[in-house]
Amino acid sequence: MSTLEQKLTRLTAAGRFDLCSPGEGIRLLSAAPVINYNRRAGGCGRMLKVLLHGTCAYDCAYCAVRLQREQLRFTPEELARTFLGLWQEGLVGGLFLSSGIAGDVDSVMHEIVETGEILRRQGYDGYLHLKILPGATRADIHDAARVADRISINLEATSADRLGCIAGVKDYRQDILKRQAWIAEEKPGGHTTQIVLGAAGETDAEILSCLADQYRRVRPSRVYFSAFHALPGTPLASRPNTPVWRARRWYQADSLLREYGVTPDELRTVLDDGDYLPNRDPKEVLADGSSPVNVNLASRRDLLRVPGIGPKRADRILLLRKEKPFTGPADLAARAGVPGKAAGCYLTFGGRDSVQMRLAL
Repeated sequence: MSTLEQKLTRLTAAGRFDLCSPGEGIRLLSAAPVINYNRRAGGCGRMLKVLLHGTCAYDCAYCAVRLQREQLRFTPEELARTFLGLWQEGLVGGLFLSSGIAGDVDSVMHEIVETGEILRRQGYDGYLHLKILPGATRADIHDAARVADRISINLEATSADRLGCIAGVKDYRQDILKRQAWIAEEKPGGHTTQIVLGAAGETDAEILSCLADQYRRVRPSRVYFSAFHALPGTPLASRPNTPVWRARRWYQADSLLREYGVTPDELRTVLDDGDYLPNRDPKEVLADGSSPVNVNLASRRDLLRVPGIGPKRADRILLLRKEKPFTGPADLAARAGVPGKAAGCYLTFGGRDSVQMRLAL
C-alpha cells in the first residue's frame, strides 16, 4: 500500500464519526480507502468521507481524533486530486469533507473551502458536503455555501451547560449557535447538524426541546443522531455506551416532527417518567392513545398518525378513495399498499352512513 493509500485509509476511517445518513454503514473500496455507502445522500450511492487534518487541538472528551499524535493531513490540492481520480474511475459518487482542528480554525476552514473550490473549477459537479468548524468566519461560511450542495455544523450537545461537560474549549452560543444562524441564512434548506446521544448525560426531554428550537429557529433539513460509544484513552472511556436503539428511536421521533406534523407537545406524551423515549416506535405509542381512524373519511393529518401509513401512502389513499371507498384490509393492502399488520387496530372502514368495523389484527 502506497503512502497516499495509507493516509487515505487513516483519514477516512477517522471521518466515520461525522454522520451524513441515518443507519449508514462502512465498507472497504479496494484495498485502500474506506467508503461510506449512503443511499440517501441526494442520490449519491458511494460517499467518500474524509478528514483534511487527522489531529485536533480541541478537547472534546468523547472524540478519538484528539488522541492522534501523528500529523496526518491532506493539502487541498492533494485531496482534490485524489478524490477526482476516484470519481473519474467511478469508485465514488460524492464527497463529505470534515477536519480536525489542528491549531488555527480559520486556516483549516480556508483549506476546506479551497478544496471544494478546486473540485468545482476542475469540473466536479457531483454531491459535495462541507463541514463548518466551530468559530468559522462568516466569509468562509458564505464561500462554503456557494460551492457545496450541503453544509453543516455539529451541535454535539443540547445546551451550553451540557456541552461544557464534554468540551471545554467550544463556546456553545458563540462558536456553534451563532455560526449555525449564519449557515441558515447562507444555505436555507441545505444544512444539517448532529447530536451525540448520551455523552453529556442529557435526557430525551432535553433533546426534544433542543429539536423544537432548531426547527423553529434555523430549520435544518435534518438532524443526525450518534449514539455515544466510549473509546479507549478518552476521558469518557469508562462511561456506559448509549444503546444503538436510542438513536433509532430518535430518528423515528425526528421524522414525526419534520414530516408527519406531530408537535413537540404531542411527542412529549411519549416520554416515560424519567423523561426518556421507550424502546418502541413513538408513532405506535402515540396511536395507542388515540381513537381508530376511518380510512375513508380521515384527513391527511389523521392518516399520517396511523402506523404503516407515510406521506406517499396517505396521498395514495386520498386519491383512490375518491374513486371508491376502501372495503377492508385486503382492499387497502391491494390498492394502496398499506400492510394490515402495521395499520392493524388503528383503522376502521365504512362511509358516513355505515357502521364502522374495527380492522382485526
